[in-house]
Order: sequence, then C-alpha cells, then structure tokens
Amino acid sequence: MKKAAKKIVAAVVIALSLAVVMNADACTRILWVIKGQPVLTGRNMDWTEKMGTKLYAMPKGIERDGLAGDNSAKWTSKYGSVVAVVWDGAVADGVNEAGLGANLLYLAESKFGQPKPDREGIAISLWTQYYLDNFATVAEAVEATKSIDVRSIEIVHKGEKLDAPLHMSLSDATGDSAIIEILDGKTVIHHGPQYTVMTNSPIYDDQLVLLKQYEGLGGKKPLPGTAEAEDRFARAAYYLTKLPEKPVSYQASVAGVLSVMRNAATPIGANDPDRPNVSATLWRTVIDNTNRRYYFEFTDMPNVVWIDLDKLNLKEGSPVEIFDLASDLAASGNVSSKFKPTDSVDFYKAGSTVTWTPETKKR
Repeated sequence: MKKAAKKIVAAVVIALSLAVVMNADACTRILWVIKGQPVLTGRNMDWTEKMGTKLYAMPKGIERDGLAGDNSAKWTSKYGSVVAVVWDGAVADGVNEAGLGANLLYLAESKFGQPKPDREGIAISLWTQYYLDNFATVAEAVEATKSIDVRSIEIVHKGEKLDAPLHMSLSDATGDSAIIEILDGKTVIHHGPQYTVMTNSPIYDDQLVLLKQYEGLGGKKPLPGTAEAEDRFARAAYYLTKLPEKPVSYQASVAGVLSVMRNAATPIGANDPDRPNVSATLWRTVIDNTNRRYYFEFTDMPNVVWIDLDKLNLKEGSPVEIFDLASDLAASGNVSSKFKPTDSVDFYKAGSTVTWTPETKKR
C-alpha cells in the first residue's frame, strides 16, 4: 500500500508540475457586432514577464518564407498590416488594410504533431502574419487553413522548454469570426459570427459547455470572479451582453469594448509564483475591423494610442516601419505619424527556441 501511495503522490506531483509549465499564459478575446456600429475586436495579452512588444507597419509586396523547412509556404504579402511583435520575432496580434484581424492566444492542450509533408508549413511565429498578408475575410482564411501545416517553436518559461501551445482567433469587417485549434495534430475550426469570446484552457468545445452553467448565460451559478481562463470566458461573455444596443458615440463603442476587456484582465502584480497560468495583463488591443483602426495600450501606462491604417505607408516597396510605445512614454492618441523605417522582423524558425528575456533581450 505504501508503494502504491507513493506512486499516486508522484503521479500527482508530475501532473501538477506539467500543469504549471503548460498553463503559462492567459489571454482573452471578444468580438462585438451590433447594427449601426463598427465591428470591434478586443484582446488582452497576459504573461508572467514583459515580452518587448513593439508595433510594426508591414507594407504589401513583401516576399515571405514560412520558415518551416523543405516544404515551407512561400507568399508575397497582398495586404499591408499593423501588428504587435513579441520577443523580437513573432507576431501575436494585428489587423490588415482589408479589416481582417488576427489574435494569437495560449492553449495548453495544443499539440501540433509531426510535420505533414503533403501540406505547406508555416512556423507559428508567422501564423498571424500569414493571415494578415493574404486574406481579406475570415472565410478566405479558414479555407486556406485546411491546407497549411502550422509548426511550433519552443518557449523557455521559468527554465522549462515547451512547444508554443497556441490557438488563433480571426475576425473581419462583416462580423464573421473563427477560432482555430490544433489538437493532436488535427486542425479544429469553429467558424461563424456566434463565436465571440475566447480565452485559454480548456479546449473551445468544453468552454462552450462550461459557459452554460452561469446565471445570465443559461445556468444558475453566480458569475465567477477568478483569473482562471474559464472564469474570464464567462465574465467576458456575460458583460459583452450588457453593452448598450445603441452606443451614444463611436468613442463610447470603443470604450465599451475596453470596459469588458478590463473586466476580464488580471491586475498588475497579480502573478502567482506557484501558478504562472495566473499572469498579469501586460497589454490590450482593440481592432476596429470596419474602419481599419488599431488601438493599443500597455496596462502599466495610462495612455491609449491608435493607428489608422490608411495613414500608414503600406504601398508595395515601402519600408517596414516601427513604433515602440515603451520608448515614447508621452505618446497618446493617433500615433500613425510616429512610425519610422526599421529592419524587417527576423522571425523564429519552426523548431527554434525563444530565449528572449526582458533583461538580456537576446534570442
């Protein structure tokens, strides 16, 4: 009995250790579509340490390689975009000049499986950029997803290596939406305007079931208040239903989405050292898919900035440009004119390891 008990304890310890490693990130995304108002997509980025996030303007006409080995996808960007680049080599969020928005979030259950030689490969560092470069609508992007093979990179978190377990949300100017997961090497797609909320674990099908147990969403349980992914999912879904049917102004619409995102955020300083899946919200975005405007804020700064894509130089042959809000603390409002030419992003190759830290800023 003692040996059996020890085995059980050891198994529990291993399971808990894996859970700590795998649930390192916690983000939230919502989509708000209401008649007479622009389509708005909000997202929180939660992580245990700063990611060196900078905004880049990516012009059309850039030739790209999927960085996934011999059968990498290759393409030339059809649309210009503005994106949030993390760790100096991966796109986590953005919108293109057609109004397609893409948000990359953490999902511990993601398993990419072995490379598929019959599909063109794309490193996950380029997954978001691939959609923004090539497609104007969610439907186009979903159809293309069926023939690509997304391949992971390694993330070093708290000294542990893990394949970047991520999933994708897409939205467009029509209000269409998609949630894309890769589970046991298979692509699972939830496509339709009804998929308005997304967080992290568990997988999306399970999230939809859990959601129905709360008051105001089909059940009787009181609305939960923790930073767990399923609780943030419920709060975001609930408060999304409380936004006004007729906002008094455009500004009120954007502020409404921000209010829901802030309700689903984890406060600064709330990192749990023993449970890194409870991580502070580092930054927040709102995509105006209709007007092709991108709002961005760091949660440790009081100023919100935004970029109008029609005021950026996104023509073919234009340089890649950068804006670093962390280095321009006085910036606020429209910062479209503050982008400056820079080198192209050196994206992480599939199978490579992210070793970037706020202290060393090395790859």
